[in-house]
Amino acid sequence: MELISWNDFEKVELRIGTILEAIDFPEARKPAYKVKVNFGEHGVKWSSAQITKHYTKEELIGRQIAGVINFPKKQIGNFMSEFLVTGFADENGDIVLTTVDKPVPNGSKLI
Repeated sequence: MELISWNDFEKVELRIGTILEAIDFPEARKPAYKVKVNFGEHGVKWSSAQITKHYTKEELIGRQIAGVINFPKKQIGNFMSEFLVTGFADENGDIVLTTVDKPVPNGSKLI
């Protein structure tokens, strides 16, 4: 594991946002949804998320998730991902979203 400095960590814009919409992404190589997330003053952004094993589209709406919003946009098939959805792999390698246990304002930064 490589150690990083506090300055390195401060560069990561890891922010909370609320999922507004989740739709199927059939063009993705692995099963995924396209998610639309409100990051408050940082805007509404779209991303692809391989989270179909643990979540239905319906239960994602209104959930707050953590995302990295200062990576460059990334082309995924015919879709442009605007942020990185964060999560942890379970024992089967399926993604469990990074969330908060109490509501916080959209756009709040991890500190």
